[in-house]
Amino acid sequence: MQTRYRQFLIRDWQPIDRQAAALLITSVLQEYQLSCEPEGTDRDVWQVEAAYWATGGEFWVVEEGGQIVGTAGYYPVSRGANAVEIRKMYLLPTARGQGLGRFLLQTLETAIAARGFKQIWIETATALKEAIYLYERSGYQPATGVETPRCDRVYVKHLVHKPDLYP
Repeated sequence: MQTRYRQFLIRDWQPIDRQAAALLITSVLQEYQLSCEPEGTDRDVWQVEAAYWATGGEFWVVEEGGQIVGTAGYYPVSRGANAVEIRKMYLLPTARGQGLGRFLLQTLETAIAARGFKQIWIETATALKEAIYLYERSGYQPATGVETPRCDRVYVKHLVHKPDLYP
């Protein structure tokens, strides 16, 4: 996958991106006084091949001027019927406030729908106020059943597959 939004390039993660993506996620978590857990909640960042690729998911990075400024991914989960969970959607402060988060979420939703999934789950923490605002404005509904220790909120969105207008 590769697409552009303004000066940003959104592309598939590659193994060479591992360290930069992990540092970015750690940095954003620290900004919100949340801890990175490389052996727990955040293990998937160090094991993208197993956590995303091998399970039928995708993991992307966002570049600006050749530097990674964001990440996002999803993988199938068993918590719903034909469901995925969006994970690790983080942007550095310099990449925020330009509509990139909304574009990234919509691009994820389009990719997820194209693969035939019917539900999208997202877990987050109350401290991530901008993320919560984005999810709620994008049609995600509060749900129950938080599974990630660092998170205290869970949202779900049911995708509506529209039939083709022209057979």
